[in-house]
Amino acid sequence: MKPFESLFDQLINPKNIVITTHPNPDADALGSSLGLMHFLVGLGHKVSVITPTDYPDFLEWMPGNEKVIAYCEEHHHIVTAKITKCDLIFCLDFSSTHRLKGMESLIREAAAEKVLIDHHLDPEDFVDYKLWDTKAAATAELIYDFIVMMGKKEAITADIANCLYAGIMTDTGSFKHPSTTAKVHTIVADLIELGANVNYVSREIYDTNSLSRLRFLGYALSEKLVVKPELQVAYLTVSDEDFKRFNLKSGDTEGIVNYALSIRGIVMATIIIEREKEVKLSFRSIGNYSVNTFAGEFFNGGGHKNASGGSSEDSLEKTVERFEALIQDYKDKYRD
Repeated sequence: MKPFESLFDQLINPKNIVITTHPNPDADALGSSLGLMHFLVGLGHKVSVITPTDYPDFLEWMPGNEKVIAYCEEHHHIVTAKITKCDLIFCLDFSSTHRLKGMESLIREAAAEKVLIDHHLDPEDFVDYKLWDTKAAATAELIYDFIVMMGKKEAITADIANCLYAGIMTDTGSFKHPSTTAKVHTIVADLIELGANVNYVSREIYDTNSLSRLRFLGYALSEKLVVKPELQVAYLTVSDEDFKRFNLKSGDTEGIVNYALSIRGIVMATIIIEREKEVKLSFRSIGNYSVNTFAGEFFNGGGHKNASGGSSEDSLEKTVERFEALIQDYKDKYRD
């Protein structure tokens, strides 16, 4: 591992750079990637943002979105060429290469030096440079720190400010999570002064629902919500049939788990979603309930103490059965 500050010398002369992030990018992942892209382009670098999958259409407003390459078989040769020929690879908002899905071997085997900028727990050792802080509220916060560390704060444009603000706003739960520190508010104040339009960003992310998503939300809360008050747990399930019935798109289930967590007395909430090849789980908690440990031990996942994800190769029905058994058997284990 090289000192992170030595990376700055690498960025003096123009380079070919690839930026990547985790699959199904959220606002922090995509905002960090595009914010960093605009900054590096401003320094004279040639930059490509490549995501392992597509992402919700409510993020398509982000400046530079049209330049993002979402990896798929159709784009395999293009992505391979860019990764093979680049000089630096920035890995943002994930801590393990298995999160890269079909791109994992390409990134691992690339000759380019690799940079990790992330705030998740237990980072894998696969990079040359690392800016990692689990106390950071968002990876977008660390991108801001990176720019300031380079002495380039004046290079933050309105486009960069909007992207980074989106990442910080969403990863702090609109500044409700315990990770919302005085430093976070100071950074946000700086971003607003530098051109972030908080009303515009908030409306694009939270207030641009499709009619089908709103109808699905009502259905999910009335028909799919299961509450276990004795365990202080609530969960929802979403089947492939639900996706087809409501014509759901990527991202339409985003944030629904938080409604379950908002129920008085609930300390852990989960949404269990059936997709084509696997079942995805998203965990949220409050206080000392460590969903990161729970996700890592039983569902091949991880993330943050109070917000994590996981997956299951079982059917939706078997995954739900296993989940119910686990929350019963381990109801006290993850509370410290």
